[in-house]
Amino acid sequence: MSPTVLFPASPLRVLALAALLLCVAACSGKPGMPQQTPQVSVQTVATQRLSVEQSLPGRTVAYLVSDVRPQVGGILQKRLFTEGQAVKAGQALYQIDPATYQASYESAQADLAQAEAAVLSARPKAERYRALLAADAVSAQDNEEAQATLRANEASVQAAKAAVRTAKINLDYTTINAPIGGRIGTSSYTPGALVVASQETALTTIRQLDPLYVDLTQTSAQLLALRKQLDSGALQAVDGKVQVRIVLEDGSTYAHTGTLEFVGTAVDTSTGNVTLRAVVPNPDQLLLPGAYVRAVLPMAINDKAILVPQSAVTRNTKGEAVVKLVGSDGKAAERVIQVGDAVKDQWVVNSGLKAGEQLIVGGASKATPGQPVQIAAAAGQAAAPAAPAAKE
Repeated sequence: MSPTVLFPASPLRVLALAALLLCVAACSGKPGMPQQTPQVSVQTVATQRLSVEQSLPGRTVAYLVSDVRPQVGGILQKRLFTEGQAVKAGQALYQIDPATYQASYESAQADLAQAEAAVLSARPKAERYRALLAADAVSAQDNEEAQATLRANEASVQAAKAAVRTAKINLDYTTINAPIGGRIGTSSYTPGALVVASQETALTTIRQLDPLYVDLTQTSAQLLALRKQLDSGALQAVDGKVQVRIVLEDGSTYAHTGTLEFVGTAVDTSTGNVTLRAVVPNPDQLLLPGAYVRAVLPMAINDKAILVPQSAVTRNTKGEAVVKLVGSDGKAAERVIQVGDAVKDQWVVNSGLKAGEQLIVGGASKATPGQPVQIAAAAGQAAAPAAPAAKE
């Protein structure tokens, strides 16, 4: 290889390079533009008295339900109600052909009359033989036979009376009456259909809709957390019966308030939920069985609740709730908090904040953690920098 030949730099090139370096140095030494301190709006964190409410999903359930089935067999002659209308307890709903049952009833009455006639015939003989036995005019055996015949005839009368009652009951069953009052559904059978006693398919169903049950579900974890807070004294229980406010599917609040009547005593192993049951008045029958609703229950009182605007709470990459505060050094700080239920446009803070702290509620996007901030004053006052807290 031939040796590399280095040419000496020309004086002009050296001078140009030096001038360029001086220019760069001069530019880099020029002071930058002053950085403006961001203004933020703050809210002093304070505690307040709050009624702790739980919103639980639920379904409406009829207060009473009765499947109407025939208790005797026969041909349906008439349907005596209008489908979907209200019926009263004891109201006639169907008529089964009563001819055969009427005949059985009359036959039982005839048997009873015959048995009673036999008693009328046997009683004088039994009484006469009893008197003759005392005078030794008849044998003891003849007297016993007369007394046995009377008792047998009297037993036949009792059996005949029972047969008459049975026949009358079956005859009455040919008119099928409503066992309860309520709203009646559609009829599964029409006149002319053959029905049998205690058949599997109901003729129709009656549901009592006023009042109405609302079956609610609450997770066992929610119930456990509530009980722990009550036991620790963090919450105070509400006295008296728990009032239940119903929220309908369209988000409107139902006009009538119900009461909580039952709290489940076991956890459903398949869902992990506990069942609660409320009773709600339904005079207008606006609620129908099977409707989805939400029930709002005031569970306890929290005397030291902390609420913050929902707009002041964001989420980090882990999905945790985060707020920004103005620290005692006048700088912005970011903190993870635990939030609970929503109360209108505010979150209930379970942990992470304490009374007296300065929560940034406006301009949080401009406040970088660790950066000094300027607190925007109320209208008519000049903004002032956040002053460090006085040391004791």
